[in-house]
Amino acid sequence: MRPEDCAAGDAALARGAWEEARDAFQRTLGARESPEAHEGLALAGWWLDEADIVFDARERAYRLYRDRDDRTGAARIAVWLAWDTWAFRGEHAVASGWLQRARRLLDGLGDTPELAWLELREGALALLDEGDPDRAHRHAAEGIRIGRALRIIDLEMLGRAVQGLALVASGAVAEGMRNLDEVNAAVVAGELSDLIAIGLSCCYLIAACDRVRDYDRAVQWCRRLKAFCAKWGLRPLFAVCRTQYASICMWRGTWIEAEQELTAATEELAASRPAMTADGLVRLAELRRRQGRLVEAASLFEKSEPHGLALLGKAELAFDRGDLRAAADQAERYLRRVLPHNRTDRAAGLDLLVRALVGAGDRDAAKTALAELEAIAALVATAPLRAAASLAAGYVAGGNGDADTARRHLEDAVDLFRQSGAPYELARARLELARALASLQRVEAAIEEAGRAVDLLTELNAELELSRARTLLASLTAKAPAAARPDGRAAGLTTREIEVLRLVAEGLNNQAIGERLFVSEHTVHRHVANIFSKLSVSSRAAAVAQAARRGILAEN
Repeated sequence: MRPEDCAAGDAALARGAWEEARDAFQRTLGARESPEAHEGLALAGWWLDEADIVFDARERAYRLYRDRDDRTGAARIAVWLAWDTWAFRGEHAVASGWLQRARRLLDGLGDTPELAWLELREGALALLDEGDPDRAHRHAAEGIRIGRALRIIDLEMLGRAVQGLALVASGAVAEGMRNLDEVNAAVVAGELSDLIAIGLSCCYLIAACDRVRDYDRAVQWCRRLKAFCAKWGLRPLFAVCRTQYASICMWRGTWIEAEQELTAATEELAASRPAMTADGLVRLAELRRRQGRLVEAASLFEKSEPHGLALLGKAELAFDRGDLRAAADQAERYLRRVLPHNRTDRAAGLDLLVRALVGAGDRDAAKTALAELEAIAALVATAPLRAAASLAAGYVAGGNGDADTARRHLEDAVDLFRQSGAPYELARARLELARALASLQRVEAAIEEAGRAVDLLTELNAELELSRARTLLASLTAKAPAAARPDGRAAGLTTREIEVLRLVAEGLNNQAIGERLFVSEHTVHRHVANIFSKLSVSSRAAAVAQAARRGILAEN
């Protein structure tokens, strides 16, 4: 039973009034010291990102509980200290020591909430720190069992959330997502009361969506999470979740939103939990790489080490710079760190490894890597992963000189990336398809695919890939018979620019064109400027007149 003089602090915690709770517990401790008051002060400090208060109060609470011979109280604090040591300081060995201490204290006490929390924290760290979904699943199952035995729904649901994320990581996506949807439905229904269990459950769902690029599900739940965190002032939880949400924004091509989310989250974490900033930095580095800002990307990847994705990012940078052997070596190094049953993490490394090995001429090794990637894609069965496998198969077939087989695989990749709403990946697949079509002497079709890739990359401002796409398009256009060249292409206009020009001819302004094409007004302005430059005109009327004379507006 908690002391009566903690009542004011406890009431403030229950309302989410973190500063009021901190002040109340500090007044209590000024009058009389107790482990319960230190524990309450630590929790208030945790929500306020005040690390010094958190560690001082929890370490004092631990000693006082031990002095009282309260093993469950001491174990509860030890579990918290493990999590805080990992999150605030990145001291994994110390965190492991606190978890082991908690387990020793709880030995022989039977099922307790503290034991359930220990199992759930160990499960989360097994996955997030060690990348071991099987061990995470086992710990989560034990946490669920204890939660049900004690009839504490918060613990049972948090266990199902950890278990769901572990299932997704291992490739059992449908089952894992069902678990996570159920948990978050319970959150929305008001069945859970523990704010930490609620916040973590939501974050694990966003993390699962990030792994399998499930944009629609992530958006639906992230909106609810934003509202929940804003209501209660849960900055620490949302700062972590938004880095994962930013990856999904990146995938969908909303790069401005991704940058905003990553910048804000990284600043928040740097101020409060510096050990966790690498997750935001490595994702910002990947955004910079896609934008073609390779020097910035390289610097950010260096800063985010030893995060696993930093190594993969460096491999992608080597590929971008044409050092294919280094890219393959780095991808293999990344894969050696990822357990075989952590399938969603392995897929990203295998995708790059296939591309690098094909480019380096190591066809047998590329086929071996492709076989594993295709097996994972068949098991996970999500459209983004099947798209990646099809693209990789297209690379391998093209490397073996089988252009027609490559074409079929690449067409599948284009269809699946388009279905997944992934413009950057779609553009890359279109470029590879254009190369395969050109090898089959289908130059007009190749020009069309390359042109569409240029359009996508222009809207994204992906400068490096855009430069390569324009070079390929110019090469293909030069090879095409003059009679076969569309007048718009002969003028240097892309498919999207022609589309914009037709809407200009209808009398639409930039805002209306953006709404019609589902792009920003800024993007339309850039297209119009490009049209003026390519047609050597200075007004919308002159552009329409020029296009009409050259037959551009009459194209099918």
